[in-house]
Amino acid sequence: MAGQIPQRFIDDLLSRVDVVEVVGERVQLKKSGRNYSGLCPFHQEKSPSFTVSADKQFYHCFGCGAHGSALRFLMEYDKLPFPEAVEQLASRLGIEVPREGADDPRAREREKKRDQGVNLLELASRFYRERMAMQEGQAAQAYLEQRGLSPDVVKTYGVGYAPAGWDALKKHLSERGVSEAVQIEYGLLIHHEDSGRTYDRFRDRVMFPIRDLRGRTIAFGGRVLGDAKPKYLNSPETPVFHKGRELYGLYEARQAPEKLEQLVLVEGYMDVVALAQFGIRNAVATLGTATTEDHLRRLFRMVSRVVFCFDGDRAGRQAASRALETVMPQMIDGREARFLFLPEGDDPDDLVRREGAQAFRDRVTCAMPLSEFLFEQAAQGRDLNGVEGRERFASQVLAALSKVPEGMLRSLLFEELSRRSGLKEAQLNILLKQQESRRLPAVSQQASSVAPEGEPATSSAAPLPGARRQGVLSSIERVIQLLLHEPTLIDVVGESLEWLPDDDEGSLCRELIVLLQAGRFRSPQVVLAHFQGSTQGQWLTSLAQQELLIPREARKAEVEGIIDHLKQAQRKRSPEQEYAALIDQERAGEKLNGEQRQRLAQLIRELTQR
Repeated sequence: MAGQIPQRFIDDLLSRVDVVEVVGERVQLKKSGRNYSGLCPFHQEKSPSFTVSADKQFYHCFGCGAHGSALRFLMEYDKLPFPEAVEQLASRLGIEVPREGADDPRAREREKKRDQGVNLLELASRFYRERMAMQEGQAAQAYLEQRGLSPDVVKTYGVGYAPAGWDALKKHLSERGVSEAVQIEYGLLIHHEDSGRTYDRFRDRVMFPIRDLRGRTIAFGGRVLGDAKPKYLNSPETPVFHKGRELYGLYEARQAPEKLEQLVLVEGYMDVVALAQFGIRNAVATLGTATTEDHLRRLFRMVSRVVFCFDGDRAGRQAASRALETVMPQMIDGREARFLFLPEGDDPDDLVRREGAQAFRDRVTCAMPLSEFLFEQAAQGRDLNGVEGRERFASQVLAALSKVPEGMLRSLLFEELSRRSGLKEAQLNILLKQQESRRLPAVSQQASSVAPEGEPATSSAAPLPGARRQGVLSSIERVIQLLLHEPTLIDVVGESLEWLPDDDEGSLCRELIVLLQAGRFRSPQVVLAHFQGSTQGQWLTSLAQQELLIPREARKAEVEGIIDHLKQAQRKRSPEQEYAALIDQERAGEKLNGEQRQRLAQLIRELTQR
């Protein structure tokens, strides 16, 4: 989507939706005086402590403290990112969600192009479903029946059939005015460079549409019916599809009637639909890639527990090792990862048909915890009775622990490593710090100082793109560092952020402040997890690891002092600089507020009278 959602629209939206109606669709509520009550969906309880107020339009749990509006409830209960929660509320009222900067021609063009691409792929998906029902799709129907898939499951997942001819889809789309160039761009046609010929990418295949979280088709996976290679074929990267971010079956898992508490990550789309046939609707699959950090961030936004399902052979263990390495930085407190290894030669499809749904669920329940897999893998092939074996075992586990965010899990893993290796925790701490110091850039002794105004601001943290600082922290970096160490300091920042500069530092600081002011990020670990895997995340992590050399009681005053200092510096700008900054803001598609527009008019009068 182009631009941010205006706050005034969000306020208006919340004034028009009924929180009782939104919550009541997901939680059984009873009238209790002026309010409604029920069992809290966010923690286990036997007597109701969860209240929804129709008058005040908020919910509150006296047991766990969960609290918020209809928007917050959708984000927490349905595990929706903020923009999608807004979209869902707006769709209830049948209204479009506006975007700031929507008048930017380039943004409008990007959005139009994306919509056209999604519409094209939906048209192709409909074509494949129609062909499945025709005479030419009988072989595909027979294949699906032989695999035990019912018409209901086939319909739920939108399974279709790509005809065997070279240009069936190409003709169908061309007749509807879709150019070959666009069909190539969205992965439906292949262009042969030598001959200049174009032909359908998917031919004689059972087709599985890959959908985004809104249920729109963004790509396809195809399973060949004959002996052609490859057996499985996915869409290439396109303007709307990125393999490293998307997961097959995630949309369908969220539509299942059961509450989504965990997700099982399997290897292929046939595994997903086969499990769904047996009532296991919480399986998803990657699309020809290893599990990425983007995949995990998306999964953990929706559930607190992810179960990785792998074959029990050597290749499956190697894939599990890579998944373990990827998941470690995501393991903030409250998240759980487990590893399920199937009997060698079996996949979930085979196993669930042979053993049944309950047996498969039991295997998922008994899946190996992350901690056990970590220690088992590190111990493999090593004699833990010998000094050298224990040293290599401890070194491998420490290397993994250095990637885990600070928190309860890291502490417990540390204690368990001490018990298993025979090394004292103090010794392990020293070794861990040595590993981390080799992995992170050296931190200057003066890192907590604030650069005087007018002198070059430098930082030992990993720089943002374009920055080349080393040494002393700038004023903005110092504010970021204080907020990372103590997120509750956000209460002293205030509403206006005009004191922030229009550069990379200022943009990151603004994003951090908005997150903290939203009220969902009150611990450093959760904040850092939000930025995990990005350049900004590396930079923030480095800042967070630097020790604050001032007492806790003085930190509030320091934040206030820095912000006042920056506000004064802003006021000292020349009228020309101030005018240029406001014009640049408008050109960038950011709307000026009333105060800024008034100031711009005043500056124009001042400058024209000179």
